[in-house]
Amino acid sequence: MDGEQKTMSENDKKKEYLRSYRQHVRRIHRINAEIAELRSMKMYPGMMFNDGMPHGSGGQGDLSGYAADLDEMILKLQHERYLRIKTYQQIVRQIKKLRSENEKDILFYRYITGLDWWEIAEKMSFSERWIYQLHGRALAHFELPKEFIEVQPDM
Repeated sequence: MDGEQKTMSENDKKKEYLRSYRQHVRRIHRINAEIAELRSMKMYPGMMFNDGMPHGSGGQGDLSGYAADLDEMILKLQHERYLRIKTYQQIVRQIKKLRSENEKDILFYRYITGLDWWEIAEKMSFSERWIYQLHGRALAHFELPKEFIEVQPDM
């Protein structure tokens, strides 16, 4: 039982590491949505102050706050894109160390492209049950990079 718990926590650490790429992808989508929302408010400035009170010359008042907010969001987006690329390179490098092409494919499809289990099974022409088994083997053979292990607190 003790060995099982260790393996589970080891697999949880591996999954957390592998999922980190998709987290960057989601954050990039959210930041893009925030930028789009901010820009739409600029296109319809009267809606920014939906309080019925007059605000300067037709809503074209001080734009410095808008510009500062937009600049900050664009910097966040650039930083998140950088982290996404760096994380992608690190994870793919670790996946490529696996010997089995099937194991490489499963980890790539699941954690990089974000496919569902049934989609992976369909793409690889295997049953979903076999995909789960191969995934377990892939996790067992997958090695976390030393940098990730050193930074993680013990569970």
